Amino acid sequence: MSTMQSEDIKPREPQDEHIVENKELNIWEALIPVFALIIMLFYNVFFAFGDDALSGSNQFILLMGGAVAAVVGIFNKVSFEQMMEEVAENIKSTSGALLILLMVGALAGTWLISGIIPTMVYYGLQILNPTIFLASCVIICAIISVATGSSWTTSATVGIALIGISDALGISLGMTAGAVLSGAYFGDKISPLSDTTNLAPAMAGTDLFTHIKYMLYTTVPTITVTLIVFIIIGLNLDTSGAADTSEILAAVDSSINISPWLFIVPAVVIFLIIKKTPPLIALLIGTLLGGLAALIFQPELVAQLGGGKSLDFLSGYRGIMNAITVDTAIPTENAALKDLFSAGGMSGMLGTIWLIVCAMVFGGIMDGIGALATISKALLKMFHTTFGLFASTVASCLALNLTASDQYLAIVVPGKMYAKAFREKGLAPENLSRTLEDSGTVTSVLIPWNTCGAYQSGVLGVSVADYFVYAIFNWLSPFTTLLFAAFRIKIRMLSAPKEASVKT
Repeated sequence: MSTMQSEDIKPREPQDEHIVENKELNIWEALIPVFALIIMLFYNVFFAFGDDALSGSNQFILLMGGAVAAVVGIFNKVSFEQMMEEVAENIKSTSGALLILLMVGALAGTWLISGIIPTMVYYGLQILNPTIFLASCVIICAIISVATGSSWTTSATVGIALIGISDALGISLGMTAGAVLSGAYFGDKISPLSDTTNLAPAMAGTDLFTHIKYMLYTTVPTITVTLIVFIIIGLNLDTSGAADTSEILAAVDSSINISPWLFIVPAVVIFLIIKKTPPLIALLIGTLLGGLAALIFQPELVAQLGGGKSLDFLSGYRGIMNAITVDTAIPTENAALKDLFSAGGMSGMLGTIWLIVCAMVFGGIMDGIGALATISKALLKMFHTTFGLFASTVASCLALNLTASDQYLAIVVPGKMYAKAFREKGLAPENLSRTLEDSGTVTSVLIPWNTCGAYQSGVLGVSVADYFVYAIFNWLSPFTTLLFAAFRIKIRMLSAPKEASVKT
């Protein structure tokens, strides 16, 4: 009997993803599950359930899409076991994300009852007015995400607080979520600490800092346009919410003990992420510190939530555990604060986790039958010009975000498929890595059943449909990269004049 050594246990990295190819499967067969899924989701959302579709029916539709893909696979000589193996690998790859989601729910609960989120809102209302609020959201989230390299951490900390401030100011939550995500994904895209920023150049065959430098050419104009749009929106906002600020501030102050010392907890979490502490550990520490802060700053509230008249060990334990695990609310008479002063704990994230698991089933079966590789190859064959190659890459990233429901696959699969084609055109690998980020990383949040879309809508409490239009940076980025390709702006070549024969 051999003993397994710790060095034998190697976690699967996104770049190690095996791309399943199936020569029996043609493009039209590969697209059958995609068309079926789109038709079923369209009917389910627009005719049957509307905004309630994410409560469970969309999850089942994703499973039905997976069933259609499985039937296509069986007709093309793919074993059911192989499909289930890919599903298992897909779900395994999201296990970290699912645990992070649970921990974000726990963190939101303790940060609520400790007063951390209300304190952020309290001071934020005094600093930010409606005119500059949306542009400020973009800038604040961009700074935090560049520092942490994580759009997810940014949303789970300052993002939640900014949503609360916007609600108090009477500003559309969809607008605010769009501004938060625009800033958060700016940082996620260019921070050297970001996993996708490291993954894209690894797939394309260039180095990290060449990739970041080359990405700035498209990223800076896109974020500049985003900021200008939000400034214009801010100047034209109805600022009626500002009149109620004093009343809301008084209500917050009377409901909970406000203290600037509470900012220490989020500062510690951000510091841990910057120091490359695994997000799961950083969020766990943030949750525990939030619980400790609740006992110190809000003892009466914790006792009340724990069913006691005064704080003792049992009522304190119950109060903190309730905040971590189930629905919790701070009592308030102010109607505007009802939503802000409530959190779902870990149980509040179960719907989002359910959605991600079902999306991974669909994506896993699509990968298992070879549909993802077939679709990418077909897109690659459609274009023969340099611009066409860029357009094909963008289309593949979008298609993978839609079908595989995973941001990493939307970078890995096109990255592996297109690296040779870019070299054959004489294009430097940073062209590919930049395009992967411009179209794969940032658009994942625009799809409700993608892991990123499900996470962000769950954490911020705003549906993808509500923030889609306002996530300007995210949907504008692919257009910017195509614009640069069309006009040959900053398209670096491996060697000179061979490209004279290439049509544009």
